[in-house]
Amino acid sequence: MIMKLIGVQTAKATGMMIEGRRVMTAIRKTAASGAVAVAPLGLVGDEQANPDVHGGLGKAVYAYPSEHYDFWRQARRDKGLGQIDDSLPFGSMGENLTLQGLLESDVWVGDVLEFPNCTLRVTDPREPCFKFNATMGFSTAAKAMAQSGFCGFYLAVDKTGTIAAGETFRIIAGSRQMSIPASFAVKMRRA
Repeated sequence: MIMKLIGVQTAKATGMMIEGRRVMTAIRKTAASGAVAVAPLGLVGDEQANPDVHGGLGKAVYAYPSEHYDFWRQARRDKGLGQIDDSLPFGSMGENLTLQGLLESDVWVGDVLEFPNCTLRVTDPREPCFKFNATMGFSTAAKAMAQSGFCGFYLAVDKTGTIAAGETFRIIAGSRQMSIPASFAVKMRRA
């Protein structure tokens, strides 16, 4: 299968009511149009509200497999939320890049995703948090992510440039010492 970037999303940090308090978040990403500049700290026009957890050089960009969206649509329907928004547009997981043809099981820390105009290196799996529960609309969404392993992964920017939906990319194998699923399992045991 050809690996393809099917969505590029960004967001500015805004306030969101979660569990009775106002919390800053940029988890609600929306589609960017055209090519987006990729800088060392991520996509231009994107923000991270909590750079201690998301962002920085090692977590500059968040990628998520499009193949998991049906799982989340069904999970929302099972909770009676499908009637609210069954479409669940790309960016709903908080991802900057929605990928097709590359699952977590195919990815290792240190692998490089080479796009036509930039290069990104896999650094970590994403760890779910309470903001994910609020965004998905049910209190066990983070638990469902932990159980399914449908976490996506963070990327560091090795070569700046631009990126756009519709581009194909290739993966260049790194040292292959720790897979994303193995790294995620370790992180979930610590949580």
